[in-house]
Amino acid sequence: MEYPLNSIQTQHRSATLDSFFKKQLELIFNKGDIRINGNRPWDIRVHDNRVFRRVITQGSLGLGESYMEKWWECDDLEEFFFRLLSAKCDEKVITPEWLIGRLIGKTCNLQHPSRAFQVGEHHYNTGNDLFACMLDKQMIYSCGYWKEADSLDEAQEKKLRLVFDKLCLREGMKVLDIGCGWGGAARFAAEQYNVSVTAITVSSEQAEVARERCAGLPVTVALCDYRTLQGMFDRIYSIGMFEHVGYKNYRTYFEVISRCLEPDGLSLLHTIGGNTTTTNGDPWSCKYIFPNSMLPSASQITQNYEGLFKLEDWHVFSHDYSLTLKAWHENVEKHWQTLQSRYTETFHRMWQYYLLSFSGAFRARSIELWQILLSKQGVRGEYRVPR
Repeated sequence: MEYPLNSIQTQHRSATLDSFFKKQLELIFNKGDIRINGNRPWDIRVHDNRVFRRVITQGSLGLGESYMEKWWECDDLEEFFFRLLSAKCDEKVITPEWLIGRLIGKTCNLQHPSRAFQVGEHHYNTGNDLFACMLDKQMIYSCGYWKEADSLDEAQEKKLRLVFDKLCLREGMKVLDIGCGWGGAARFAAEQYNVSVTAITVSSEQAEVARERCAGLPVTVALCDYRTLQGMFDRIYSIGMFEHVGYKNYRTYFEVISRCLEPDGLSLLHTIGGNTTTTNGDPWSCKYIFPNSMLPSASQITQNYEGLFKLEDWHVFSHDYSLTLKAWHENVEKHWQTLQSRYTETFHRMWQYYLLSFSGAFRARSIELWQILLSKQGVRGEYRVPR
C-alpha cells in the first residue's frame, strides 16, 4: 500500500515530537530516579506515546488525566509521587493551564459566597456509600493522629481527643463546628464531653447523614456558608475545611471566628498547608476532586489572623496524613467489588490517583498538616498543649 507523501511526513513529525517530549520527561524524571518503562515498582509503563507531549505541555492536569485514561501505569503510585515531589520535578513544568489558573486566582474570588456550595455538590456529595466504605466507623474525612494507634478507627478517635483536649472542652459549653462532614466530630464532642454543638456544612448529603447520626444529642446541623454564621460560642473548631476558603477570604474567615467567639474562647484550625504562598490550586485536583480549592501558606494564615488572635500552638504532623490516605486507599480497594456497580473504572483510577498522589505528597512534605490553636486574649497561667 502506498501512502501520500504528506501523510508520511506528518507521521514522521509526530514521531519526532514524541521522541523530543519523551527525552524532556526522562530528564525531569531522572531527578527523582524514575524511569520510563523501567521494572521497579515506582517506574511508569507507557501504553500510549502521546503521554509524553501531554505531560510536558499540560503538567499535573495532563499527568492525571492520562492516568485516568490508561495511557500509563505504575505499580506503586504513592512511591512514584513521593520521588517526583521530593526531587521537585513538578517545578520543572510550567504550563498554560497553571498560568491561567494563577491569573484567575489573582483576579477572581473563586470562593465567593455564590460558589460556596460547588465543592459540596461536586466532591462531598459523590456518594455516601463510597465514603462509608473508605472512612473509619465515625466517618471522619481528615487526617488521623497515629501516635500509638494501630488502626484507622484508633487514629481518628485519637485525633478527635487531641482536638477537644487542646480546646479544653468542659461540660455545658457551646461549640461551633465549621465544616462538620458527616457529623462524626460533633457527635463525639456531644457524647464524650457533654457540650452542645452547632455544626455546618456545604454538602446536602453530609448534612442529611450528620442529622441522622446526631439524633437525640444536643447537636444542630445546618447547611450554610460560614460567612452567614451568627451567635456566640465558647469554642470553635474547623477540621479540614479551610482548604476551601481561598486566600481572598482568609481575613473574612478569621473575622467571623472572632465575631462568634467569646472573649475567653479558644479556636482550633486543622488544615492542610503549603510550603509556598500561592493564589491558585493544583489544576488536576481543582478540576476533578476539590473545585476552587487552594492550600494556605503559614504566612497567609498568620497575616490574616493578626490583630484578632494570639497564637497558642502550631502542631505539625504531616506524615500522619500519608498514613491516613493509604488506609483510605486500602479500604476503597477492599470494597471496590461492591462499589464498582455504581462507579466507573475511570472514576476508580481517578480516586486511586487522588488518594495515592496526596499520600506521596505528604510523605515528601510537599504539603503539610497543621493544627493551629488560637485565643482572643491569650491563655492565662500555665497551659501545656496536649500532644
